Amino acid sequence: MTTAAPTTSTLTGVPALAPLLARGALLSPLRRPRPDADFPRTRLVLPGLRVDLARLAAYERVCGFATGADTLPVTYPHVLGFPLAMRLMSARDFPLPLLGLVHTSIGITRRTAMPATGEHELAVHVEKLAPHRRGTEATVVTEVRTGGDLVWESRSTYLARHRAPAPTAAAKTPSGDRTPLPVRAEWRLAGDVGRRYGAASGDRNPIHLYPLTARLFGFPRAVAHGMWTVARCLAEHGTPDAAVVRAEFRAPVLLPGTVAYGAEDGRFELRGAGAGRRLHLSGEVGPYPAA
Repeated sequence: MTTAAPTTSTLTGVPALAPLLARGALLSPLRRPRPDADFPRTRLVLPGLRVDLARLAAYERVCGFATGADTLPVTYPHVLGFPLAMRLMSARDFPLPLLGLVHTSIGITRRTAMPATGEHELAVHVEKLAPHRRGTEATVVTEVRTGGDLVWESRSTYLARHRAPAPTAAAKTPSGDRTPLPVRAEWRLAGDVGRRYGAASGDRNPIHLYPLTARLFGFPRAVAHGMWTVARCLAEHGTPDAAVVRAEFRAPVLLPGTVAYGAEDGRFELRGAGAGRRLHLSGEVGPYPAA
């Protein structure tokens, strides 16, 4: 399906997440996802956004970034844009069910370091739907402008699982695991990581909070947020002021638990620390090309 240019809707404040999540949950059973479905063509814009420095500090602490820096962590604009993305994905005209939607990847381009103070303009829109070997995937674009200049953008993919036609040979994704990267650190993750990250980010999906609420969705224990795993790895790895990041979420991280962080030549990953070393996250980071 050809993607039409989105229309712009300007917001006067950050949408409250709890009602959006509740609406999305109620509408989820009515969704019939398919890759050729229509989707919201609205580009939500929030001008004059200022960062809550207390919430930023809480985010930095739970993710392992240095606190009190003058610039935002490379992953923090995703947190700022998350309420706008949820407004689009919980709307009646969004065809994929919010319940069970899986964040499968994120690509980030940061053109310059972003000041923690000052005003930013935030914009979010759904770029496309696409067939996936396990269902239908939506791409959500988030952009941040400072002083009129585009300084940060991301593309996140979200998968709605459903029965899909068998993929062609060209469309199949290799199932083999890559050779593990050298282990740089092991982290013992407490059971409250999901609650702490949820409080800092606003993403209080039940699967991340408690074993009981996670079991309602088929998980034996609470699951770490995918964006926490990316942020924690990048806090350890470091990123240049102008950077390009790509990460794929491969398997959930159960809490509490122990994981191994590996890195080499701009690549990073998170694996289980036990036998088998299951791959949870793989990614890479590099400098943004100079003009």
